[in-house]
Amino acid sequence: MKDLVDLPTTLHQLNAQRPIKSKRNRWNVAISDFARLTHNPIRAIVEGLNIQPNPNKPLIALSIGDPTTFGNLKPSPETVDAIRQAIDDGTSNGYAPANGHLDAREAVARYVQHQGPVTPNDVILCSGCSSSLDICISVLGSPGKNILIPKPGFSIYRTLAEGFGIECRTYDLLPERNWEADLIQLEQLIDEQTCALIVTNPGNPCGSVFPRTHLEAIVDIAERHFVPIIADEIYEHFVFPGHEFHAVSSLSNRVPVLSCGGLTKRFLVPGWRMGWIIVHDRDGVFGEVRRGLANLSVRILGSNTLVQRALPAILDNTPNDFFDDLVATLHRHAELAYKAIKQIRGLNPIMPGGAMYMMVGIDVEHFPEFETDLSFVEALVHEQSVFCLPGQCFEYPNYFRLVLTVPEEMIVEAVKRLEEFCEQHYKFDNDILLQQQNGLLNQMTQL
Repeated sequence: MKDLVDLPTTLHQLNAQRPIKSKRNRWNVAISDFARLTHNPIRAIVEGLNIQPNPNKPLIALSIGDPTTFGNLKPSPETVDAIRQAIDDGTSNGYAPANGHLDAREAVARYVQHQGPVTPNDVILCSGCSSSLDICISVLGSPGKNILIPKPGFSIYRTLAEGFGIECRTYDLLPERNWEADLIQLEQLIDEQTCALIVTNPGNPCGSVFPRTHLEAIVDIAERHFVPIIADEIYEHFVFPGHEFHAVSSLSNRVPVLSCGGLTKRFLVPGWRMGWIIVHDRDGVFGEVRRGLANLSVRILGSNTLVQRALPAILDNTPNDFFDDLVATLHRHAELAYKAIKQIRGLNPIMPGGAMYMMVGIDVEHFPEFETDLSFVEALVHEQSVFCLPGQCFEYPNYFRLVLTVPEEMIVEAVKRLEEFCEQHYKFDNDILLQQQNGLLNQMTQL
């Protein structure tokens, strides 16, 4: 009984007998370096814009890379029925293996045979293609390493890499060559710390589709310098007439490739978040990488099991006519926008070969009242209620990107407003010279 009485009965007495290491005397909750270094360049730029649409004109947003936004493009009945069946079966409510159910991985392996020999063990199911890219960058990169990304390019590469302290080195895509990569510059960027080369084909934001010979040249550079490739091929089936898609992995038996794809765009279900990684190993080079991918896939305990159960039916049963009609629609929209914008003074559209975007160059010297593509876009929204993403969102100033998935009548109306805007603000060379002379005269009178 005496022993019980002698026991410390208060926290104060416990502290007196056992020294406390903490010297904290106030709240100071810090964020991690990973959170601090992670940022979305597009969001940062767009949030900094003064977006005030003209209240007399309905807003036409040619900025959103979601093909379902306006409701004109819908998934096929077969895709929707597959999900309904998975719900009714009642077998999709629990967890799946971290890399995905076997039958779903088997279906993906059949679906991507054009990439080269693929088995279910080469497939990892992810929560959308962005998750696939995240895992690929995470498994290859680490602080002090660098990764090669295209410019202009999809901003998520930088978002995903810089959080880990990975340096992003940009290689140029050349508009005068339909956005082919500057191969000389690309090769010069490689050093001992280069952990991966990202190849986006078909491209976002450019809508480029690389010819086979150009892809072979890129793969040859990777082989000479022993750099693995991360192939972002989410738009692989969005290819317009006159162009042909070639999977990077199909062009070499020596360069290891992690190919990223998914349901998102082709099946018009971006919100379902179903993507995948295809591991194209070469002579066991990716042995440790495979183990790393397995480790990383458990971080979120696998992807959506409901969509996994529906995946075989979605991939096997969706008719080719559905896909053909979708690509034909995008191609028609691209031709419509390109032919119309090409007639507008001061603008230089580049006809895409695929995907669902078009880049348009701005002859900034003929729009002297706008200092940058940002101010051009702001004024376009303010006067005409047409919003396109400025080129700086993709590290490529004096351009803007428009999305081709909106209804056709909206494209027609948007181009009409764009023409009106440019006609109001375009300045001829003589006008520009006169403005410059008047500005110089004003400066002299103030002296």
